Amino acid sequence: MNWDDLRVFLDVSRRPKLEEAASHLHMDATTISRRIKKLEQELGLTLFERTRRGHSLTPAGERLAARVEAMESVSLDVMAASETEQSAAGRIRLGATEGLGTAIIAPALKDFRQAHPRIDIDLIALSGFVSVPKRQADMSILLTRPTAGRLRIRKLSDYTLNLYAAASYLETSAPIQSREDLSAHPLIGYVDDLIYSSQLRYYDEVLPGLTPQLCSPSILAQAEMVAAGAGLGILPAFLARKMDGLVSLLTNDIRVTRTFWLAVHEDVAGLTRNRLLSDYLSGLLRELP
Repeated sequence: MNWDDLRVFLDVSRRPKLEEAASHLHMDATTISRRIKKLEQELGLTLFERTRRGHSLTPAGERLAARVEAMESVSLDVMAASETEQSAAGRIRLGATEGLGTAIIAPALKDFRQAHPRIDIDLIALSGFVSVPKRQADMSILLTRPTAGRLRIRKLSDYTLNLYAAASYLETSAPIQSREDLSAHPLIGYVDDLIYSSQLRYYDEVLPGLTPQLCSPSILAQAEMVAAGAGLGILPAFLARKMDGLVSLLTNDIRVTRTFWLAVHEDVAGLTRNRLLSDYLSGLLRELP
């Protein structure tokens, strides 16, 4: 056995579909499959069950995965002990909500890279979350504080969401003077069965019973609908401020507050590169509106 084969095994245990593991490891799926079979032959064990959903660990595979994860943890501890801020290098996979990742973090990565040119970043900005416990990311920005898993949690910032409409829409629509007036206007929001966090059910807080008529799982798509004058939408203030022609409505009456949390896997939290990015994100998001 060698560490490279064990590393491939561990990655497949975390990403059961070979295509996903291949993308992460920068290898082709055929090579990964061949190396897994070679490892199984050397050990005389069946490590995975091959299913339509991908590679599922057998009991023997689970026992080996626990031992290899312990080896990985020791290796990372050694790296953390020898790494300095000047020598920090490597790749970080950062998960973030779509709006925050696109509007705030993506433009700011230029400054981070200028300060730390040897640190590479994969920014995964999605309408959903990537899992840190499953090692889909080294760190992830979440809407709810995790309560389980081998994680180090850090509060990044509170942020606000307001009700917005395009100025062009307001010129031709009925006046909006109270929450009760909202039922007379088309509302823009999330597709109900695709909402990935209860923290995104804003209309339930504003006025129970309100249902959006134009929906998307993408907050960027929702913002574009609002900007085009299709109706009213609840948007993060940090995103709305970057778009021309949006007007905040009922500001004294409708104000939703949420929190961003940073979760970092315990195994990699001690690495200097991850600490540097964590501190950078904390400073970047400290002044969110």
